Amino acid sequence: MALLEVDAVHSYYGNIHALKGVSLTVDAGEVVTLIGANGAGKSSTLRTISGLLRPREGRVRFAGADLADRKPHQIVADGIVHVPEGRGIFARLTVDENLSIGAFTRTDVDGVAADREAVFATFPRLRERRQQAGGTLSGGEQQMLAIGRGLMARPKVLLLDEPSMGLAPILVEEIFAIIERLNRERGTTILLVEQNARAALDVAHRGYVLETGGIALSGAAGDLLHDPRVRAAYLGV
Repeated sequence: MALLEVDAVHSYYGNIHALKGVSLTVDAGEVVTLIGANGAGKSSTLRTISGLLRPREGRVRFAGADLADRKPHQIVADGIVHVPEGRGIFARLTVDENLSIGAFTRTDVDGVAADREAVFATFPRLRERRQQAGGTLSGGEQQMLAIGRGLMARPKVLLLDEPSMGLAPILVEEIFAIIERLNRERGTTILLVEQNARAALDVAHRGYVLETGGIALSGAAGDLLHDPRVRAAYLGV
């Protein structure tokens, strides 16, 4: 049984049909990526999984349990943590305070302290800036803070939405190296939405290609990298 399962989901924004029967699975320990053009439904898929967008049809299941009646904060407590597009940090709060908000569902004080140290070990620049307001960080540092805040919830599945958006190429490489390391060293299960299809497929085990709200292709990441349709549409080859 897959850890996370999206089964024939249809989601809407008012009368706009955003997801049209999307089905996908994520197994424990995997990095799975969703690639596609703007408006294809990638972010809508993550929003549906995290409870921010309710499907009109279909089911989202986590560890076999249907999430239909779960509210977003309950889904976080269940172990699905969403790092949104645009980072969504609290600009006036310090790095430390942003990380504390990531642990809002937890009561294990010692565990929270240990996880904060683990975040600082993963992102040393955040330790240097722990008393600095989040809004004064660089774009790359804000993305590190957003991921670190997500890790403070001890996710069983981490949903990452466009982590490379707006970053310089050298920082994009750093962010993807961190994603790969989180999966390899911590075993973090990750569902990754990303415009940079090549970078995403390089770190993923499997991938899905979304087109106009539906799954057009799926398969092993290496196979998708060499698929002529993917290469022409998303890799510039």
